[in-house]
Amino acid sequence: MDGILLINKTAGMTSHDVVNQVRRLLHTKKVGHCGTLDPDATGVLVLCIGKATKALQFLMSEEKEYIATLSLGSSTDTYDSSGTVIETKSFNGIENIETILQSFVGQQKQLPPMYSAIKVNGKKLYEYARKGETVEVEARDITIHEIELLKQDNHILTLRVKCSKGTYIRSLCVDIARTFGYPGHMAHLVRNQSGHFRLSDCVTLDDVEKGQYRLLSLEEAFKHFQHYIIEDENIVIHGKKMKSDIDHQVVVVNKEGKVLAVYGPDGQGYLKSIRGLF
Repeated sequence: MDGILLINKTAGMTSHDVVNQVRRLLHTKKVGHCGTLDPDATGVLVLCIGKATKALQFLMSEEKEYIATLSLGSSTDTYDSSGTVIETKSFNGIENIETILQSFVGQQKQLPPMYSAIKVNGKKLYEYARKGETVEVEARDITIHEIELLKQDNHILTLRVKCSKGTYIRSLCVDIARTFGYPGHMAHLVRNQSGHFRLSDCVTLDDVEKGQYRLLSLEEAFKHFQHYIIEDENIVIHGKKMKSDIDHQVVVVNKEGKVLAVYGPDGQGYLKSIRGLF
């Protein structure tokens, strides 16, 4: 059983909880996910099954799209609604909404939340936070491609955000709220899209349990990547380099379109094997 499974994660589960359930339901240990979703968040969770786990690192590097609900007037220690309220302020309206939102578009540095699974000195940040310990956290490079205000209902803003991998929408919500002059937190989050995989293509764990699902092939998963067609498959099977002036990663396929590997430039006029997928 090899392929890509698109799950619509429900709230209250960690991404690893979903992986464990799928391992049980599909009777295989080889299951991995392409990018963590917070327990309170819902939406697209891309799982690789069997031999498709070899493709994890490539499907994880795509941009994401979220529908985020920002609540102005109260902040929490976790930056979301599951945390303890640490500051409040009466809501008296906001101005220059579009200007402020658009100021967050582009490349920038972002500090991740203390309640996150990022590791510092071998320990996850939330382990430090739960013990009340402080640790220095480095800001990370992210890109916000688009922000759109979908709805405003008093102190609640609903935003569509398209961003790079590694972006914490919780941190973005807190930063936006601060710019508006309020404490704030992320009240709800839906991952609407991960790379080219959309929420409308996903199934639930209940669907999987009932057998109502379909695994995508590697050919379907990589159809939006640039393809490099090769005549002699043995070149890829033996991991040999190929002379080329291509300066980025490509998916190598045979004449029938079967995905064989991902290759990338070696800086010396050749493409080298990064990962075999056969």
